[in-house]
Amino acid sequence: MIVNCSAYADGHRLPAFTLEDIPELRGQPNSFVWIGLREPDEALMNQIQSLFSLHELATEDAHRAHQRPKVEWYGNSLFVVLHTAQMRDGQVDFGETHLFVGPDYLVSVRHGASLPYTPVRTRCESSPHLLRKGPGFVLYAILDFVVDHYFPILDEMEDAVDALEERFFQGEFNPADIARLYELRRELVELRRAAVPLAEVCSNLTDALTVLIPDEIRPYLRDVHDHALRIGDTLDIIREMLANALQFSLSLGAARQNEATKKLAGWGALLAIPTMIFSIYGMNFAVMPELRWAYGYPALMGVVVVICLLLYRSLKKSGWL
Repeated sequence: MIVNCSAYADGHRLPAFTLEDIPELRGQPNSFVWIGLREPDEALMNQIQSLFSLHELATEDAHRAHQRPKVEWYGNSLFVVLHTAQMRDGQVDFGETHLFVGPDYLVSVRHGASLPYTPVRTRCESSPHLLRKGPGFVLYAILDFVVDHYFPILDEMEDAVDALEERFFQGEFNPADIARLYELRRELVELRRAAVPLAEVCSNLTDALTVLIPDEIRPYLRDVHDHALRIGDTLDIIREMLANALQFSLSLGAARQNEATKKLAGWGALLAIPTMIFSIYGMNFAVMPELRWAYGYPALMGVVVVICLLLYRSLKKSGWL
């Protein structure tokens, strides 16, 4: 459940650090602790709460998860909730990351689908001049990592919508394509619920008047905020594309139904002519036209064929057959 436990002093990582060493390190100048947890149990969360004097409400939220993206202040500490997204086998899986940020610590708690933050840790450790600024830089790096991983998902969704639109225009779509269209709409709704609040989270952190976020880090947070806004704009574009694709599929389906109805009506008109004539001659009348004429039957059949051919030609020309 403890993915990583590291301590940093003056922008550099200290070796061989454990939870038992935290009380000794806390309070030292230019140093902080970064602890990464993965779906911790209640006992571990209680231990973390005791070590850093975390607020019980925030600790409860981080343990149970299922929170909306948000930023909350508890005294001199900060509690941030982020929703993460990951593409697996063509499906979008969602998770949560909870961040506790204080003057000398940062605790990350991951739930559900989430990539490990090893690349974030490596990136931070490669910039000791920024890591020296404290947990605020780590907070920015995690935000940037989470937001940037939305873009590949959006690209895949755009490609999927483009492929469906192409199939619709070529008239090759089937019921499975319609089901995939509705599946994409459902994923888009969940993606909007997870990604759109990130812009508000970044904005609140950028505008917050707190020493936890140094002035040198705020331009970086504004860049993440800009990326989050781009994600919202892209989601709106994809939503419009899906709506257009759905409308086009419905219109195309109605057009296909009209074509089928026209063909059935055309063939029905062709069948109506011989049906009407033969039904008349099937009646039990003693006196009927050309009844005793030797060529009456061939002449009648010829008239039926000629009328049917003329009607077929007319329907074919008008597009009904």
